[in-house]
Amino acid sequence: MAATIITTIRELTIAAQEMRAAGKTIGLVPTMGALHEGHLSLIRRAKAENDVVFVSIFVNPVQFNNQEDLIKYPRTLNNDVQLIGDYADYIFAPAVEEVFPTPPNEQFNFGSVANVMEGAARPGHFNGVGVIVGRLFHWVNPHKSYFGEKDYQQIAVIRELVRICQFTTEIIPCPIVREPNGLAMSSRNRRLSPDEFETAAQIHQILLKSAQLEANVPTIKAFVEEEITKEPAFTLDYFEITDDTTLQTIHSFSEAKGVMGFITVYIGAVRLIDNIRYR
Repeated sequence: MAATIITTIRELTIAAQEMRAAGKTIGLVPTMGALHEGHLSLIRRAKAENDVVFVSIFVNPVQFNNQEDLIKYPRTLNNDVQLIGDYADYIFAPAVEEVFPTPPNEQFNFGSVANVMEGAARPGHFNGVGVIVGRLFHWVNPHKSYFGEKDYQQIAVIRELVRICQFTTEIIPCPIVREPNGLAMSSRNRRLSPDEFETAAQIHQILLKSAQLEANVPTIKAFVEEEITKEPAFTLDYFEITDDTTLQTIHSFSEAKGVMGFITVYIGAVRLIDNIRYR
């Protein structure tokens, strides 16, 4: 049976409360729509691990620090609903006025995990993420919520949100889903021309090569930055090698137990992110 579409907070909270009262486990997958296989992998996992699945589809204006990016973000609700099919039980697709009848005033201090990389490049972005995810957790009170590891830093921030607000929701990180050419799936990919789409695959290829180097952190960092700048279509925003928990930059593998590399590259006006685990 196809998912029930809900557009109001009242309907959402009533449905979630009824499911909780019936002893059902609830899985939540927050999205901004323009769904692709990466999103569907989260929804299918939620369905496998819970009795009831809620998917939110909401292009959240308060997490965009670039208004042009907000305007150009693809909105494909009808197609999204078809893709979800019966994987979810409820789709929450509200209007902006429903979620924000007045401007939000929540201010979060997520600490050092939110101050670097995306936090530094996109001021206010993570507070905006915290606003919408916090409200969804409050309205749905899910047992588990699912997020893709392409947005690895966002997951760290949401874990902080859970700690700060004392939510009982378990955060479930899910592996990156990639296009056949290796490009990390993203709603932004549909803004790429066919040539740009193929060129963008080099981002992941360069990261894979860097992971095969028998080298120290500065050498790996220099290799990635140099390889990215060789492609005229690319503009590197940042590449950082960090502790996988604190997300703080490291200069030697001895500084951290787990090590990740995070990259953000512009191809034309489209901003793409990816990451790789070094150990």
